[in-house]
Amino acid sequence: MAREHEIDDTELLDVADDLGQAASLHKALRTIAANPSVGPELQDMAKGVLSGRIGMKDVIASDRYLDALGDRLGKIREAAEDMTPEERRRSEQRAERMLREAEEAGRGGTAGRSGGPDGGRGDRRTGGTGG
Repeated sequence: MAREHEIDDTELLDVADDLGQAASLHKALRTIAANPSVGPELQDMAKGVLSGRIGMKDVIASDRYLDALGDRLGKIREAAEDMTPEERRRSEQRAERMLREAEEAGRGGTAGRSGGPDGGRGDRRTGGTGG
């Protein structure tokens, strides 16, 4: 089976603030596309964006995909609420390690405008946006 064309990071700049954020979004889309546990709706969305069949702006404007994202985020929230303090601590450590690794990998590429130690995302521990 021939490999389908895949967009590059620059094709996500219509919704990303910089190349670093576009690269992170691209990686997240690949993860979603390859992970059957997210459900067929989100996998289809990610594969569509990666192949260029649908744009991220279309995804953002689509009730179909936003509903699927909302459902999945609800399940993630429920799982997080059911974690023991020890599980939560391990999960936070794993997330911090992954963030460090992503930031270190990004330093070798193009520099974005998200220069702070938290990559411009705000303090994850305060329960701010996106987290």
